[in-house]
Amino acid sequence: MTLAINDLAPDFEVGTTDGTIRFHDWIGDSWAVLFSHPKDFTPVCTTELGYMARIKPEFDRRGVKIIGLSVDPLDRHAGWAADIEETQGHAPNFPMIADVDYTVSKLYGMLPAPVSGDPTKRTPADNQTVRNVFVVGPDKKIKLILIYPMTTGRNFDEVLRVIDSLQLTAKHKVATPVNWQQGDDVIIAGSVTDEDARKVYPEGWRAPKPYIRIVPQPKG
Repeated sequence: MTLAINDLAPDFEVGTTDGTIRFHDWIGDSWAVLFSHPKDFTPVCTTELGYMARIKPEFDRRGVKIIGLSVDPLDRHAGWAADIEETQGHAPNFPMIADVDYTVSKLYGMLPAPVSGDPTKRTPADNQTVRNVFVVGPDKKIKLILIYPMTTGRNFDEVLRVIDSLQLTAKHKVATPVNWQQGDDVIIAGSVTDEDARKVYPEGWRAPKPYIRIVPQPKG
């Protein structure tokens, strides 16, 4: 299954370190980040989980829930959490999915459908495609997909930046330019006519070209 932006995020019921969840029910009216790992006790993922735990308050502030995934059993997750806390200074403070039957990994196109067998006998290289980040909106649709190689740690500050843009552009008819950060100028969306734009921005806008209409970031 190949997923794309604006597809409905596949729903599932699965065991996690916080008990069994139904994904769509767990999201509720929030935003969500699902990020996956090829195997417990892998070095790059250890650093990622520790960092995500450290910056979780930033996601909380934005109304975003976090959930991790690894194709290992729950008891291994517990042991890995202890290592993460010891080496990174923060233990995971969000649920971790135990995708032991590969259901979620297959639903989200991270592993091919024929994969089966004991997950503890698979190596990180077997599961190397399970290095994904999915941002899901309150409408349960996929807003962002990132896929990283095993040797490159993910940039969760960038995920926060994109969420800021997604939440802003969901509320206002604007787009964010290259390297945009919270508080920077934005671009009036191309779907908005000049006539309608004047109603929202009576003071006008800066336009180096007619199709590039730059305004301050909307408030609220």
